[in-house]
Amino acid sequence: MRTLLLVTIGFFGGVWLCTASFAADEELIILDWSAYNDPGFYQGYIEKHGDEPTFSFFGEEEEAFQKLRVGFAADISHPCSQSVSKWHEAGLLDPLQTERIERWDQLNETMKEAFKIDGEYYLLPADWGTTAIAYRTDLVPEEDIQSLQVFIDPKYAGKTSIADNVDDAYALAYLATGVSDWSTVTQEDLERASAWLREAHKNVRDYWQDGAGLSQLMASGEVVISWAWNETPTVMQAEGHPVVMNRSTVEGSSTWFCGYVDVANGPNPDDKVYDFFNAWLEPRAVEYIVNEWGYGHGNQAEMDKIDPQILEDVGLGGIDVPVLAQKPMSHEIREQMIAEFELIKAGF
Repeated sequence: MRTLLLVTIGFFGGVWLCTASFAADEELIILDWSAYNDPGFYQGYIEKHGDEPTFSFFGEEEEAFQKLRVGFAADISHPCSQSVSKWHEAGLLDPLQTERIERWDQLNETMKEAFKIDGEYYLLPADWGTTAIAYRTDLVPEEDIQSLQVFIDPKYAGKTSIADNVDDAYALAYLATGVSDWSTVTQEDLERASAWLREAHKNVRDYWQDGAGLSQLMASGEVVISWAWNETPTVMQAEGHPVVMNRSTVEGSSTWFCGYVDVANGPNPDDKVYDFFNAWLEPRAVEYIVNEWGYGHGNQAEMDKIDPQILEDVGLGGIDVPVLAQKPMSHEIREQMIAEFELIKAGF
């Protein structure tokens, strides 16, 4: 992945802090998760325009939401399912012009219909994956990772990592406290999950912000157990590291899906927005994200062509334990989760 130039534009003590790539097409600006500027996802865009889009990055969806709300200029962004309704209600999204999306009919029906609002669609399903225990097989006995309670086992003090992401962190905590459907959580469920996360915090070496950072921690042995996206074991195994994922703990694991949105009042015309969308949906982009990242793709027609054994190998196969789907949930509960998670990370 090419080197990025850094620019200060964000909010820290009154200033927003972002990273952006200026050696790129400034007529398409994408506010995205770190590392999603991987050209393997949008080769068709590069072939048509001779350059990559300009990317700025966020580490967590609430950060992206706040940036856009105060006027950060972007044409496209990349929220996950639990955030889309909030962004829509805040007036941050334009409806998709589905007639300009060449493979619209190939998309996963459940994912795209989830955000059909008043007859219009607001999310282009792009990627999905699983979150579960990843661990160093040479440093952790297999019997230790059969339950999510390993995250609060004093034996692993200073040796665990959890995503610096409120949704993944609480997916772990809800599962660990017996909840596998967070769309119906109560105040008591939230309090139990928060108390469990406070216990887990005592063992945390670091809250990882992207797969590359987590891979470094696990490769060095600083972290031996993590609540990780299935990208991590896929990439680390390819690099020769003894890291595997267990999605079948007694309490279960989690799934998530995200997509691209057309940001309202973007600084550039929509033509390149739809060129980017169409490039993301090409068959080669589907093959790339599965084989190189271990993630699923929103183009279901192309996903159906992939060997089921490959999907099983990268952590996308079916399992017989509870699965907490990170689908839309109560805005009130999620706002409390955001506030609590910041306190927990700070040690309160």
